[in-house]
Amino acid sequence: MLDVKFVRQNPEIVRAGAVKKHIPCDVDRVLTLDQKLRQLKTESESKKAEQNKATKSIPSLQGEEKAEAIAAMKALGSEQKAIETEVKALDEELRKLLMTLPNPPAPEVPDGKDDLENVEIRREGEVPTFDFKIKDHLELGKIHDMFDFERAARIAGSRTYFLKNAGALLELSLLRMSLDHMVGKGFSPMIVPNLVRREAMEGTAYFPGGEDQAYCTERDDLFLIGTAEVPLTSYRAGEILDLSELPSKVCGWSNCYRREAGAAGRDTRGLYRIHQFQKIEQVVVCEADEELSKKFHQEILKNSEEVLQMLELPYRVVNVCGGDLGSGQVQKFDIETWMPSRDSFSETHSASRFHDFQARRLGLRYRDAQGKVQFCHTLNNTVIASPRVLIPLIENHQRADGSIHVPEALRPYMGGVEVLTPKS
Repeated sequence: MLDVKFVRQNPEIVRAGAVKKHIPCDVDRVLTLDQKLRQLKTESESKKAEQNKATKSIPSLQGEEKAEAIAAMKALGSEQKAIETEVKALDEELRKLLMTLPNPPAPEVPDGKDDLENVEIRREGEVPTFDFKIKDHLELGKIHDMFDFERAARIAGSRTYFLKNAGALLELSLLRMSLDHMVGKGFSPMIVPNLVRREAMEGTAYFPGGEDQAYCTERDDLFLIGTAEVPLTSYRAGEILDLSELPSKVCGWSNCYRREAGAAGRDTRGLYRIHQFQKIEQVVVCEADEELSKKFHQEILKNSEEVLQMLELPYRVVNVCGGDLGSGQVQKFDIETWMPSRDSFSETHSASRFHDFQARRLGLRYRDAQGKVQFCHTLNNTVIASPRVLIPLIENHQRADGSIHVPEALRPYMGGVEVLTPKS
């Protein structure tokens, strides 16, 4: 959420940011409400001062003069109550509108309306060439007996799956390898709640706007998370951290759930776009410093790139354009990993920085070196998400006979297995 003072002082920056992100919002109404509220609050303070003055003078009055003063004070009280009622209503309207204002993107964010206009920064690794007809992950999964989509669909509907045998072991190995990598980088590991309250979804800027993508347990008004970012970033909500606690670096292992509303007909085959997955997420909470945020943004990006390098997978990094940014993000880098069956680089990681946008919603603050309370900056990035990452892993490492090379870094987690051989 933006500070209303920032909006008041920089309305054109906010408007331009919303245009660049292709997110409609009503900046003018925010400014009107802000001005009206400040006027009402000034009027309220003035009436309180009159009431206090009258309260002090009434005991010294007599007769009719005293009765008139008491009547006047009651009238002031009624006026004050009416003002407070109006202030409460306008405050709530302003809060809801502020929740819809997007965070202005950084100047280095490219223009563009969707992911097709993201700008490539660099490529790493060699895209493999095959001297045989390649199999996609569905074919590989079948001959290795890794997946079962048909039975999953009968039990749980579309976009669901069973992971079996080497498929299950690969996912668990990938997650554990990635978690160990992050612990080695100084991140504290956490197993997080999968169900959270609305406040956590609003605080991390998934609501309002993302309600259609979230599964809701309506009886309890709890929501299944789509990423561990939500509970990790909300972990210290409402607290004032000591400067010595920053930066806070945590990584969370969680199940994740997304309804994929609006994705009908898109990526319906296989593991690319599904309702449930597992993920290791990294979150950094730091001081409110632009250069420090940029530094940590590069750090969390590097952490994830190192995981893909350990898996011997080719990938590229893109600077996400304005139209593909979420409401809260100042800047985002996506990592897209090469998927042979799709004949393209496809998104597997998203590294985002938010400045104080999430922290302001969450009440996540710290006391700086001068003792002043400030809102923190927050950042996050995927470390690994499975089963999507299984697509490039098994497709890039397939061999002509259908066997699959296991990257060296993954072997200790796979019981030393170097090659997966087909079951059929």
